[in-house]
Amino acid sequence: MSPASARATTIGLGLVCCVGLTGCTNRDMGDLQRYVTETLASPPKPIEQLPALKPYERYLYQAAEKQLRDPFAPLVEQVRKLVTSASGGGLQQQKYNDEIAAHNQEELEAFELDSLRMVGTLQDPAELWGIIKDSIGTVHRVQVGNYIGRNYGKVLDIKEDHLELREITKDADGRWEERNASLALSEKP
Repeated sequence: MSPASARATTIGLGLVCCVGLTGCTNRDMGDLQRYVTETLASPPKPIEQLPALKPYERYLYQAAEKQLRDPFAPLVEQVRKLVTSASGGGLQQQKYNDEIAAHNQEELEAFELDSLRMVGTLQDPAELWGIIKDSIGTVHRVQVGNYIGRNYGKVLDIKEDHLELREITKDADGRWEERNASLALSEKP
């Protein structure tokens, strides 16, 4: 259909609608005038009284005295304080807590380190990338600073034949500790 015929069809339909709507009009306004007259003649309904106001009872929230959590402080900060105090505190523990809370979770952190395989490297002029295959079969590219594995494994160095990682795990006492790990180049394709 050409643009001219489409325009003519649209104009024709518009005219048919206008003619059809003019046939629906009724010039007799007697019903409306009668309704308005009856409404104005009827006595107004009385306005209901407002309910009596209850006196305000003051409540003083004393969370500090009862060792309760502050409801206005973000929950994340309070959980972090609890973890720090439960794990013995210390600057090193706080450093691990901050690192874990601050980094964005990456795709390879959903897999155990044992289920990941290094299948190669990729060299560009600026840096060396590690090529990792997950248990599903998807191939990923990692660089120094990326996280892999469920124990917050941070890639420290990439060599031709392996990746060097630093994992943060909890010991038997619930304190964070570092451990070194590596992911060797896989012989299997």
